Amino acid sequence: MDAGPADKAAAERTCALTRRPLTPEEGLRFAAAPDGTVVPDIGRRLPGRGVWLTNSRAVVAEAARKGAFQRSLKRPVAVSESLPDLVEQLLLKRVVEALSLANKAGLVTTGFTKVEIAVQRGGCAFLLHASDAAGDGVAKLDRKFAASLADSGAGRAEDGSGEPGEHRAERLKQQVLDCLTSAELSLAMGRSNVVHAALARGGAATRFSHEAERLRRYRAPASAHPVNEPGSRARSEQA
Repeated sequence: MDAGPADKAAAERTCALTRRPLTPEEGLRFAAAPDGTVVPDIGRRLPGRGVWLTNSRAVVAEAARKGAFQRSLKRPVAVSESLPDLVEQLLLKRVVEALSLANKAGLVTTGFTKVEIAVQRGGCAFLLHASDAAGDGVAKLDRKFAASLADSGAGRAEDGSGEPGEHRAERLKQQVLDCLTSAELSLAMGRSNVVHAALARGGAATRFSHEAERLRRYRAPASAHPVNEPGSRARSEQA
């Protein structure tokens, strides 16, 4: 059953810096450790009052500079200069672990030729490229993946017409991922020189795509994260 307006409102938080309402999926939670140090709560499991920020490296860095953590927690806390780096490391770790689990579940195909075959057969839910992959190989697989989606009917609207180009491009951006280097892909897969991979449909693949999207959003330029005008309605920052 879909959540009603009251349920959706209860699930929202407010970014302590931008004052923009956030759902838990859009934000990052932080908490104060017993020693008074601010720590990222990436899994949203730490007890006590939480501080919510937009999932953006730029926002985390700005919040640290402007004392947003102290104001939100209403007490002095220590904020490390390396907090933005720590958040990225933790998000990256979750991406690598999620890909490793998908591989153990038998959902991952690697190697350019094998990935190309998987894409052409239409059994690929997500296409992965190393961020340092050669452009010609990326472009070739992307074209075949887009064609495969169109042939399967995924690129058509309910009335049978072609999907608008901007919608198709956005969907491809969500299904073609390049947030890991070749070294990081290789680490997750437990083998060397992994540059391209295809993920078949399955719960582990969906979890990987979710974690990869969180990392992508965190690394996105500050301009990709809107800021509310002053006076916008704020919701509870309490976890």
